[in-house]
Amino acid sequence: MARRPRASSQPGKLSFLSPKAAATMLRPRALSSRSSSVLEDELSCPVCCEIFREPVVLKCTHSFCRACLQQFWNQKKALRECPVCRTKCSLAEPTVSLVLKNVAETFLKEQQQQQAAAAASGGGMGAPGVPSGMMTDVKCTVHRELLKLYCQNDMEVICCVCQTSKKHQGHAVCPLGEAGQDLKGELQAELVPLKKNLRRLYEAKQECDDHTVYIKNQSQATEEQIREEFEELRLFLQGEEAARLSAVQQEHEDKKLLAKKRTDNLTKDILALSHGIIAVENEIASSDALFLQNYNNTKKRLRLPRNSHPARIEYCAHRAQISVKEPDVLPPSALINVSKHISSLKYQVWEKMMDVVEYTPVILDPNTAYSWLSLSSDLTSVANSGSVQKLPDNPERFGHFVFVLGAEGFTSGRHAWEVEVGNNVDWMLGVVKESINRKGRISGCPEGGFWMISHCDGQYSAMTRPSTPLEPGGGGDLTRVRIQLDYDAGEVSFSDPIRMTTIYTFHDFFTEKMFPFFCPGANINGSNPNPLKICPSKVAVWNSSTW
Repeated sequence: MARRPRASSQPGKLSFLSPKAAATMLRPRALSSRSSSVLEDELSCPVCCEIFREPVVLKCTHSFCRACLQQFWNQKKALRECPVCRTKCSLAEPTVSLVLKNVAETFLKEQQQQQAAAAASGGGMGAPGVPSGMMTDVKCTVHRELLKLYCQNDMEVICCVCQTSKKHQGHAVCPLGEAGQDLKGELQAELVPLKKNLRRLYEAKQECDDHTVYIKNQSQATEEQIREEFEELRLFLQGEEAARLSAVQQEHEDKKLLAKKRTDNLTKDILALSHGIIAVENEIASSDALFLQNYNNTKKRLRLPRNSHPARIEYCAHRAQISVKEPDVLPPSALINVSKHISSLKYQVWEKMMDVVEYTPVILDPNTAYSWLSLSSDLTSVANSGSVQKLPDNPERFGHFVFVLGAEGFTSGRHAWEVEVGNNVDWMLGVVKESINRKGRISGCPEGGFWMISHCDGQYSAMTRPSTPLEPGGGGDLTRVRIQLDYDAGEVSFSDPIRMTTIYTFHDFFTEKMFPFFCPGANINGSNPNPLKICPSKVAVWNSSTW
């Protein structure tokens, strides 16, 4: 027969007990006091620290009393998890463990029978460190009589003769069985709060372990996002670098082509002039008679300028004529325009980067978000996911309401941000003071530290006491809301940036840090799934030299 898992008093410990083995272990004569204590611990509910009553087993194999488990879940409200290992549980009712129930009932019955037998025999309570089954052989060291009584005044096990001695005369004395039952009951009662405290320590340690895992995941996710952001910037810069290097290379090719054309022309001129010079030199090298006969023609062909500056000379072999002209000078823009490529390079790239980089004046703080909320990776939008997430219960986090705050608080100056609400049917926006209650009851009005407007059931309201109905100017629903905080003037104003109309303005006096506030509202059966999105602001680059 397959063995079923049984509950253990140690969190995370899993052991097995077969019915046959349990029945064998429960025989009183074969059960020592230590093994009985161990079995009692193993048959104890981890929540109430008592023997199981109507035990149920979860899918993680841990077992609990049905009533204890239900009470634990009621305290956790919507969070259904194992009290020991924190594994999430299904919404279905937990399975009843019939084997564990039978073993626990058998143990209780045997325990009651032992107690009744001990009370009837007047024994059952031994000396310290001596098992109860061996007390019938223990005798008084003074009178050599069996120890059957207990002196409540001196807290000593005595014999019948000791009772009449001067030392114990007039003291309250009772049978060992009665004293044992009373004192065991006292110790059992003292163990209950200790066991409960131990359970709380185990739970605190489990929360600490969960916290360690959570911050590790947070760190890894944050590092990955930072890498992605910088990779995007690297790709942009690499693209800009490649484009600018390509522009330099293209200009180099263009200027090199012009230089090649000029070089080719000069090469032709050199060749023509060389041929002319050779022809004249040949005439000079001829005989005097022939030279003098051709002198006039040779001189006519050679029309040298009076100055000695370099000249462009064209020689036509078929006419044996040399023409001398001025060579081309270096044309304008023949060199690389270096200043165009490197002038204010970093500034130009940064200015162009404004087209691809968004600036959001407010980002959300995930450490304040209620466990039902889902935040975007860039922390600029929030939605009610409709399902609970396992998050640490840190002091900054809201414990009962679908709220989240901005990451940065303000203690002075003017600040503004816009929120895209779209077609959401339920939302609240505004600012709150830092000291609001995040775990218990709140008062959603200025007296309670909230300055906000809301949209619910088609009605817009300013959250005053009582609430103030609002009618957005121009009619129709709001799709975007602009929130402006003037801390020094004590004003929080709401406006419609599309219609350019004011919705409502709070006037107050602020004494502590103020945080942007967001609530995406209820999402019952997927009726309100869309997020609230903080809109990016336009960033302008101002160049003072243009003024």
